[in-house]
Amino acid sequence: MIPQHVGIIMDGNRRWAKKRLLPVAMGHKKGAEVFRERVRDLSAAGVKHATFYALSTENLNREKGEVNNLVRLFESQLDDLEKIVNDENIRVLFIGDLSVFPDSLREKIAKTQRGSAERTGMTCRIAVNYGAKAEIVRAVGKAASSLNRKTFTEQEFSELLYTKDAPDVDLIIRTGGEKRLSNFLLWQAAYAELYFTDILWCDFSGEELTKALDDYAGRIRRLGK
Repeated sequence: MIPQHVGIIMDGNRRWAKKRLLPVAMGHKKGAEVFRERVRDLSAAGVKHATFYALSTENLNREKGEVNNLVRLFESQLDDLEKIVNDENIRVLFIGDLSVFPDSLREKIAKTQRGSAERTGMTCRIAVNYGAKAEIVRAVGKAASSLNRKTFTEQEFSELLYTKDAPDVDLIIRTGGEKRLSNFLLWQAAYAELYFTDILWCDFSGEELTKALDDYAGRIRRLGK
């Protein structure tokens, strides 16, 4: 049984770097390489939707130098991401509040999305400056202004979220040893299966991903029934 929608919390890049006495930026760079590899693996496994938690709203409160390095790395990695799009027939979408980023980065994001819009394989969503609570508040505001009535259905509300074109999340994988969702896809993950591993993201290999998918395949999903 292959999950239709996998969410991944990529945690542990800073700890990976510090364990090796490397600059934190090197951990983020290695993490970006692993991200591209696991995108390919998920696509090859038959997953239709994957959402990666790349940068939370809280991450922007880190030390300014690290945040600036993250933004620069993110922008520099978009060219490599376009290569994956072309090679693997993957559609790429970015979710979150992009308004805080420089014009150059937002233009590059828009270009990447346009260039992959006709791809028919896996849809890869990258959550940047994203927080689930902020997403829900945003959706409530849209509902209040766009739905001309006092009540609306769960499906109508789901259509106002960033993930409106995706099914609810089947599996959330978190690396790095922490066992919490950290404000990630709270609405969409209401009945998701959770998989936590102590492996740091930079060490999260294709074999480790297979373990997570095999674990999911062995579970019995009741979805509250």
